[in-house]
Amino acid sequence: MPKITFIDAAGTERSVEAALGATVMEAAIRNGVPGIDAECGGACACATCHVYVDEAWQAATGEPGPMEEDMLDFASDVRPTSRLSCQIKVTEALDGLVVRTPENQG
Repeated sequence: MPKITFIDAAGTERSVEAALGATVMEAAIRNGVPGIDAECGGACACATCHVYVDEAWQAATGEPGPMEEDMLDFASDVRPTSRLSCQIKVTEALDGLVVRTPENQG
């Protein structure tokens, strides 16, 4: 199973195993990662699973689609590396992925 490392705003790291085909958000929720609220349950209808993808992983995670870009307008402190974790599917290529959670969601 691929491993994903979540780093919170205070710098605390949590590495979790993620099921192939799941989303980064689902991996966070299943493993109790703080900072991922996921109020809409992964429907890309809120911005409470906002993460910053580590620059080294931007190409592997891809660019946000139009719907995701629209929802990022509702996120706090959006940056060039911002993504909604519900829109990033876990693949073998994402083994070792590093994402940071913002200080506040939504």
